[in-house]
This record gives sequence, C-alpha cells and structure tokens, in this order.
Amino acid sequence: MKTSMSTESRRRALLAGLLPLFLSACATLASRDALNVTVAGVEPMQGEGLELRFLVKLRVQNPNDASVEFNGVALELELNGKTLASGVNDQAGTVPRFGETLLEVPLTVSAFAAVRQAMGLSGAADRGEMPYVLSGKLAGGLFGTVRFKSSGTLKLPK
Repeated sequence: MKTSMSTESRRRALLAGLLPLFLSACATLASRDALNVTVAGVEPMQGEGLELRFLVKLRVQNPNDASVEFNGVALELELNGKTLASGVNDQAGTVPRFGETLLEVPLTVSAFAAVRQAMGLSGAADRGEMPYVLSGKLAGGLFGTVRFKSSGTLKLPK
C-alpha cells in the first residue's frame, strides 16, 4: 500500500507541474490578434444548372509574431443579413508572421439564395447600401483553427 500512495503522490505532482504549462499554452493561443481578411478579387466561374459560382481571392494578413499554418479554408458570405454564398477549399499553406498570403475559394450561390436576395433588395435599394459579413476559418487541427470575420456596407448605385 505504501507504494501505491507513492505512485499516487507522483501522479499528483506531475499533474500539478503540467497544469501551469497547459494554462500558459491556452493563454498564448487566446492572446493572438485576429487575422485581417479582405476580398482581393472576384472572378466568375462555370456553374451547374441554376447555381452561380465565383472564385473569391482573399488577402489574409497576419499581425502576429507566430505564423499560422492551415490545411483548408471555409468561407460564408452574408448579404443584407441572409446567407448568400458559401465555399470550401482544401488549400494548405502558411500565413507568415507579420506577413500575408493570397487564398482562392470557390463560392456557390444557389438559385434559391439569389431569389431570396432579390426579393429583399427593395429595402436596401431605398437606403442605398447593403450590409455584408464575410466569415470563415483556416483549418489547422485541434488547436490551430483560426476563425475570421470581416464586415462592412456595400454602397449601391442610385
């Protein structure tokens, strides 16, 4: 019995020693600044049936002292408070520390989403602007996934 208490004491000491390391790792992850993501370009793509497809080029800037490695990208575009398009790409790469990279994500707009947006345009046209939200993530494993969000207002021609 004396040996099992000794083993239990060692186990507790090991856990007590690892806890500060785990908490500091969590604090390091939490203190990362958000990535700056902007749309660098949009090109039309061939669609199927009634869907519309676009190749969206994103400029991702990393204002942090550590690079961000990723192995997939997911993107969603909301227009006027409603989801308009979404897309994914299994592109892998790295956004260097205090650097930037260009990503390409094909986005799909379903016919139903396009009709829903067209029906909601009257209020936006009256205001002359339409709010958008671009959100997504760079997949990087269990603790490496980085989410981003960019929003603004599109000015409509009068």
